[in-house]
Amino acid sequence: MAGPDRRDLGRVFDEVPELYDRVRPGYPDELFADLVTITGMNGRSSVLEVGCGTGQATRPLATLGCSVTAVEPGANMAALARQRLATFGDVTIETSTFEEWDDRGRRFDVLMAASAWHWVDPSIGWPRAHDVLRPGGWLALLGNVVVRRPGEPEVYAETADLHERFSPGNPDWGHPPLEDEVRATGEGWGLVDAPGSLFGPTIVRWYPTVQWFDGDGFADLLRSTSPYRRLALDVREPLLDAVAERIRTRMGDRASRRYLSVLRVGERAE
Repeated sequence: MAGPDRRDLGRVFDEVPELYDRVRPGYPDELFADLVTITGMNGRSSVLEVGCGTGQATRPLATLGCSVTAVEPGANMAALARQRLATFGDVTIETSTFEEWDDRGRRFDVLMAASAWHWVDPSIGWPRAHDVLRPGGWLALLGNVVVRRPGEPEVYAETADLHERFSPGNPDWGHPPLEDEVRATGEGWGLVDAPGSLFGPTIVRWYPTVQWFDGDGFADLLRSTSPYRRLALDVREPLLDAVAERIRTRMGDRASRRYLSVLRVGERAE
């Protein structure tokens, strides 16, 4: 996806910040514990967060006592993050894309992006990340990969016909990958362009997590994701109403969304 289209699509979440904050998965405590261990992060560390959204991943950093500067392009998302993090005195949220952000000469010990780095233009993002980190600094990319397990009930398997009925041939539709397949292939920096020699070898850690929803809750989760947000309203809402009804009638009104949360960390190369 070209840079401008990538950034415009990333901003669709700004239409529904409260919904996004309520239904999207966070990250397990074990992930942040490993992040601290690997990077040596402590209360004296300065952290730059790229694409903080509503601050779901910002709070654990702030709780450590770190000085956090968070950059978020969506004005509504940034406003909700400021509200959510108002009790922390050393958190600053600046409204900008990372590509256009004015660093004012500031340099950081850690740069973190949680489910956001794929919205950044890689031709700008990687060298910029290297530039704003101090020598010995670390880049940390967090993500949640939707997966499935063999033999386990899964929403798309129960609703594929509905997706094709309401939005036929959509390339976004398909079964989530199997958990073991993701673990076996998801090394390096994942599904983003590689940074070349700007960062050292990547440390990768996986953390299985799961969310549970009733039919309406699962429809709200899908409503907060980019493949569904970019559908026309008169397609999206009938589709999601049908998905919710299918979960109620075929799955006992209880559906899981299984993830592998992932931490990818690399040290700035000199």
